[in-house]
Amino acid sequence: MRPRSRESRAGAVQSTNDSSALSKSSLAARGYVHDAFAALLVQGTARRAPLIHRGYYVRARAVRHSVRAFLERTRAASGAPPAQILSLGAGSDSLYFRLKTADLLFSAAVWEVDFPDVARRKAERIRDTPELCALTGPFRDGDPAMALCFESLDYRILGLDLRQLQRLDQALTTAGLDAAAPTLLLAEAVLTYLEPDNAAALIAWAAQRFPNALFVVYEQIKPHDAFGQFMQQHFRQLNSPLHGLDRFPDVEAQQHRFLQAGWTACSAMDMNEFYRCFLPAEERRRMENLEPFDEFEEWHLKCAHYFILAASRGDTFSQTLIFPPSEEFPRVNPASVSGIFPANVVTSDNQGPNLKRYGHASVLLSPGIILSAGGFGEQEGRHCRVSKFHLLSRYCDFEWKGKKICSWRTGAQWDGRLYHTMTRLSDTRVLVLGGRLSPVTPALGILQLCLCKSENNNTEDLNVTVTKTDPEENSTLSRWRHSTTEVSYENQKYLFVYGGRSVVDTVLSDWYFLHVGTMAWVKIPVEGETPEGRHSHSACSWQGGALIAGGLGTSEEPLSSVLFLKPTSCGFLWESIDIQPPITPRYSHTAHVLNGNLLLVGGVWIHSASIPGVTVINLTTGLSTEYQIDTARVPWPLMLHNHTSILLPEEQQLLLLGGGGNCFSFGTYFNPHPVTLDLSSLRTGQ
Repeated sequence: MRPRSRESRAGAVQSTNDSSALSKSSLAARGYVHDAFAALLVQGTARRAPLIHRGYYVRARAVRHSVRAFLERTRAASGAPPAQILSLGAGSDSLYFRLKTADLLFSAAVWEVDFPDVARRKAERIRDTPELCALTGPFRDGDPAMALCFESLDYRILGLDLRQLQRLDQALTTAGLDAAAPTLLLAEAVLTYLEPDNAAALIAWAAQRFPNALFVVYEQIKPHDAFGQFMQQHFRQLNSPLHGLDRFPDVEAQQHRFLQAGWTACSAMDMNEFYRCFLPAEERRRMENLEPFDEFEEWHLKCAHYFILAASRGDTFSQTLIFPPSEEFPRVNPASVSGIFPANVVTSDNQGPNLKRYGHASVLLSPGIILSAGGFGEQEGRHCRVSKFHLLSRYCDFEWKGKKICSWRTGAQWDGRLYHTMTRLSDTRVLVLGGRLSPVTPALGILQLCLCKSENNNTEDLNVTVTKTDPEENSTLSRWRHSTTEVSYENQKYLFVYGGRSVVDTVLSDWYFLHVGTMAWVKIPVEGETPEGRHSHSACSWQGGALIAGGLGTSEEPLSSVLFLKPTSCGFLWESIDIQPPITPRYSHTAHVLNGNLLLVGGVWIHSASIPGVTVINLTTGLSTEYQIDTARVPWPLMLHNHTSILLPEEQQLLLLGGGGNCFSFGTYFNPHPVTLDLSSLRTGQ
């Protein structure tokens, strides 16, 4: 790498510290963590989104767990010298001040290393802030020749490049670091910014240099799925690419990496597992209730793409696993792959406007017409709640063309709702139930959409009229992320509205029946054990009843149950369908019945490291099989959550429409065009 390019990338990496420091300050300001010092160590303020807060919260708790476990273990070791914490790439982190306030440094000291500019700025800020100086005690300015920027009795800040190991070793020795003492090396999102050879050298150097040590690492994994690809693209655009992910793509590879480098024990897990296994339920509930939140998919995906690792050497830590395996978070991997469904893009930019949105709803009006409405997406060059409708129409056997259409000028207007449901009433009429405008504002009122020609009767110039069918806006449907399924009772059509969430309830377990002919809510007897409340599940009609699969349950836990609301002579009966092998718990997927099989398409799961494809469940035998989605012919990452899908049974195809989400701090991603899956291998008899 040329020197100028290396300097440019180093500057970009340093800029990530400033963004991270503002996020940590916002995290403390909103009460996620107790940190009175984060705001003192950064210039300016910023109010981060709840999703960013959650991501930084679980990171902070994982590091806190590691540091406290280290200090407890070293204090328990009789006759051991004072412990040392060496924070690599420390940036503006407030760890020293938090430990000092908690009286956890009475027999320990902290060394911090970062780029010289970052270290000097931090040292200056400490010197200029009386509250910080009061904790460090007497200090002196460092010697630039020694790379020492700040020195007190138990705290030293050094400005060094971690790629220059010989200089790093010499400077730490000069600054008083005792290689023989119990040492915690801490690297939060540091190694991944180093070239793989530099990172490998640093890991091996630490193993050789510190015979009694713990190395804790927090950084990214899983580069190959759609979220991972978008994550990498984000850091490339910042000129701070993530290195080594292809070589070490998962926690197993990361563990092997440290063991091969001379560390004698190593445990690691992704942040979903840490959150479930190492934080008490009461603390999780506290955090989850701090702010209105409705980005569960991206929260779980972010946690799946970061890990915490602890590698150890020496007698002090030989019998200690900082992150021992837990039965509270069982791995539920899908069955071995039985086949592949090829994916193909079915429209392009020259075939009409794209369908960049998620949280929308879609309905097949007639064999060649699909209407999509609502959601969050791209409209007129900005990201917003989408007000325009999208019409996808077939114009020859296998070609589709997209078109954006508006509400009719008179009457009600589309209110911008998302996470609603849409049900076909006729070739031109659609019923819209539920949804939300924000996590604290439900979309009240039942809407009817009517697809109609313009005043000049031009079939190319279509509009949608929006009509409110319940002017009273009763609160029955003050919910979103629910399901609406057509069922039959006494030869009458009803819509079965089930589950979801609301402003008050994080999950709902109730249900309602809407008579299609009269648009009246009716009571129909339902027997059997009431299922666990859920939202973001799938639902589809089958044999006059409804199949409910998966969803997100209480405590934000994905579910694996498949339920059948079975018609009986006097109403309906809840039945549980036994699936073998058990399916991986999931939510935010879609579902269809084809050739006697229930298809679960995409979604989000946290109990398996694999990528969700299509789970096929034989409804006669209960046997489940897995099919991968071959995206070789899709030239962009395909995110299959918050999407919709339309089954075309005669063609044995599935249309995937929209999907994506707000991907943590990496930006918002939308699948740009509809995609088709070829399901022909599921034909009866094959």
